[in-house]
Amino acid sequence: MLRFLSRQGSLSVVRQVIPRKTISLHLRVNTLIIRYRTFSATANSPHLVTMPERRPFVRLPTDVYPVNYGLCLKPDLIDFTFEGKLEAAVEVTQGTNQIVMNCADIDIITASFAPDGGEGEHFYCILSGHHLEEINATGFNYQNEDEKVTLSFPSALQKGSGTLKIDFVGELNDKMKGFYRSKYATPSGEIRHAAVTQFEATDARRAFPCWDEPAIKATFDITLIIPKDRVALSNMNVIDRKPYPEDDSLVEVKFATTPIMSTYLVAFVIGEYDFVESQSSDGVTVRVYTPLGKAEQGKFALEVATKTLPFYKDYFNVPYPLPKIDLIAIADFAAGAMENWGLVTYRETALLIDPRNSCASSRQWVALVVGHELAHQWFGNLVTMEWWTHLWLNEGFASWIEYLCVDHCFPEYDIWTQFVSADYTRALDLDALDNSHPIEVNVGHPSEVDEIFDAISYSKGASVIRMLHNYIGDEDFRKGMNTYLLKFQHKNASTEDLWDCLEQASGKPIAAVMSSWTKQMGFPIIVVDQEQQGDDRALKISQKKFCASGPHSGEECPTWMVPISICTSEDPSCSKMNVLMEHPEINITIPSLSPNKWVKLNPGTVGFYRIQYSSAMLDSFLPGIRDLTLLPVDRLGLQNDLFSLSRAGMISTIEVLKVMEAFVNEPNYTVWSDLSCNLGVLSSLLSHTDFHDDIQEFIIDLFTPIGLKLGWDSKPGEGHLDALLRGLVLGKLGKAGHKATLEEARRRFKEHVEGKQILSADLRSPVYLTVLKHGDSSVLDTMLKLHKQADMQEEKNRIERVLGAISAPELIQRVLNFALSDEVRPQDTVSVIGGVAGSSKQGRKAAWKFVKDNWEELHNRYQGGFLISRLIKLTVDGFAIDKMATEVKSFFESHPAPAAERTVQQCCENILLNAAWLKRDADDIHQYLLQRKVPPV
Repeated sequence: MLRFLSRQGSLSVVRQVIPRKTISLHLRVNTLIIRYRTFSATANSPHLVTMPERRPFVRLPTDVYPVNYGLCLKPDLIDFTFEGKLEAAVEVTQGTNQIVMNCADIDIITASFAPDGGEGEHFYCILSGHHLEEINATGFNYQNEDEKVTLSFPSALQKGSGTLKIDFVGELNDKMKGFYRSKYATPSGEIRHAAVTQFEATDARRAFPCWDEPAIKATFDITLIIPKDRVALSNMNVIDRKPYPEDDSLVEVKFATTPIMSTYLVAFVIGEYDFVESQSSDGVTVRVYTPLGKAEQGKFALEVATKTLPFYKDYFNVPYPLPKIDLIAIADFAAGAMENWGLVTYRETALLIDPRNSCASSRQWVALVVGHELAHQWFGNLVTMEWWTHLWLNEGFASWIEYLCVDHCFPEYDIWTQFVSADYTRALDLDALDNSHPIEVNVGHPSEVDEIFDAISYSKGASVIRMLHNYIGDEDFRKGMNTYLLKFQHKNASTEDLWDCLEQASGKPIAAVMSSWTKQMGFPIIVVDQEQQGDDRALKISQKKFCASGPHSGEECPTWMVPISICTSEDPSCSKMNVLMEHPEINITIPSLSPNKWVKLNPGTVGFYRIQYSSAMLDSFLPGIRDLTLLPVDRLGLQNDLFSLSRAGMISTIEVLKVMEAFVNEPNYTVWSDLSCNLGVLSSLLSHTDFHDDIQEFIIDLFTPIGLKLGWDSKPGEGHLDALLRGLVLGKLGKAGHKATLEEARRRFKEHVEGKQILSADLRSPVYLTVLKHGDSSVLDTMLKLHKQADMQEEKNRIERVLGAISAPELIQRVLNFALSDEVRPQDTVSVIGGVAGSSKQGRKAAWKFVKDNWEELHNRYQGGFLISRLIKLTVDGFAIDKMATEVKSFFESHPAPAAERTVQQCCENILLNAAWLKRDADDIHQYLLQRKVPPV
């Protein structure tokens, strides 16, 4: 359960209205009535899996709903409180003497309702016998656990329109949600605070009482009363800024009326910012707001945004609906970014690029995040999910199209190959667990929403949309998207609504195919064998559920409708055949294919499944890996499937190590990145053995040739991917203890610290990592000094992520203590602790103990948001002893973290899988690594 700041009792708090001094805020309410249709919850589908052991939850009643919110807020940036005045134009659909709204951490002072018309005929007080024009609420019943308030009135509000007025006060919290405070330093070093918002999923209710459900849309007229030397931003453009009559140090800033929209997309920011500005080719004003003195760092994001808006306008064939869009960097920010309509908020590291001090991976990350959030302006903001069950559609779609957008803006990034490593394989790994969940999950209580902001909603969602796009074809996909956006603009929609539009556009059975991917968890393993029959090749293909623990053994084995593509060595980049696999087994014949040619399924690694080939088929691919005739994305997919099969116990890990050795000529960054990641998992597993050094030697042998080829310094004609590859390879060699790499890293680090030769941004992470991994207390002291001196958040984060590489136990403890110090921003504490846990066996134990010892502070800091899930996963996922699963489970039974419940279950499952893998394969791996060292006779 979420812990509230002001009222923590679990029982409803019933309070009589205590008259206080009314807040004097001047507010003009737009009373234009826009007729609005409410949407009821969709009936539960039998295929949807609900979260375990959930408390009862009911959505808000529909007897009163808002049409327009006139909202005025006056934040106090010194005392961290705010005063608010709401005048909401509402529609009463049936007579009632109470109004139920969402409200959390807010104290209502007065509330009243006035019917339109003003003649008082709507209300009749039995006690006095008088007609009343305005009726005051006589009680506020706060249901804290459900984050609701019931306003009680002495007589019934009659059907029709009226105005609900509420005066209230709240706190600018430090939890990075709702209306909160964000700490920053001015260029002169003075510490100040901005007031900012983060409302998704269910935190608009912490800023003002509202109907905080995505389907209850309204327009907003927002006014902010702020210090006159501060910037005020909201979703719309400023239409008036004038002195505040009661205090000449304040100004009153009024914004234009928004389109009809959901509460979770409302935003406002009050602080000190510089900006850069441009116009997109379709006439939209784009601004990027940066910390003071750092306007130059907003230029890259501005360039991306001005290219992206016209791209989406053309792709969807629907114009961007607002007059402006602002992108702003927020110092304290829990997520990567948030797509508030017209005012997109970002972590500094997801928006700011310093031409001299930002590395290639940061530029790529900013491009992807900008692409993701701007896609939401159409898909999510213009058309919004009906309820959080359909969150995946919002996030999965944006996580797919961000790559399409970046590929358009920066074709040299080879971004679709990177998608496979960054999203597709990550989703497969999580979805193979027994404790995964379907893409569509029935969500009720607010505490359940945070739990589905995970790799299933984002990465599996993106992967199945990529598969769907490939199955339909781009032309019909775009046609269907356009129909969907036009049909549901300014309204709400469900997953099925999108399937209907795509089905009409393509004539294919989209709903039938896709429901097998969204309504049941998991995915199939496609088992393939072949036989040469004269000039033809006969394939026998079967599907069964893939489980991280091995083949599915249950009686009822689910099946999927699987779009299968097949290519051959005659043209590895082109599908020779496409079929829709609707049954557990199918047989396919490929005509006129000679015995020396190979056959491969899933070219492009687009279908969301693993493949197990017969030994003969697998052997036929090895030359294609060595001579690079297999495409990079397919070389990556083959290796990743094998690694996953070995973890599941379906093949020996030695088979994978042999295949990895075939990658010695590999030039592609993303293929190396995926290899590196899998070897990191194996290295972490083998840290529980006494032959950890042997796997380091294997890593050194594999990475040395490419390291020698790349060298330390960039060469003329190199591009983005070369910079990424150099950083990856040098970091891998340095961490593994490659002597020459370590010596050169130390030399360059010394020159960097002394100011003789500053390290290029792309070399900093690998050099920092290497010197720390093999360093002492003086190296740690130097790194902490560099951290303190860094003016850019990217550099601070770069250092924070590698500090955990330090080896000595007492230094590990220093790093952990540093994680909770004021030197580290609250959202970045997680990556410091995670860096310690991921670096060594000793680090993992120390990090877990640290999290347990500091649990109350950590849990309170993240208030049940997704950062708590991330912290738990990074800390305990790498254990490989059965009893650790019991310990982790037991700890969280006595220290509940409801928003991380599923994460805890997944971590315990991963620990048991690691332990089983180690028992099964450790001896064989050891023997293999020893044999490699024996010189051939």
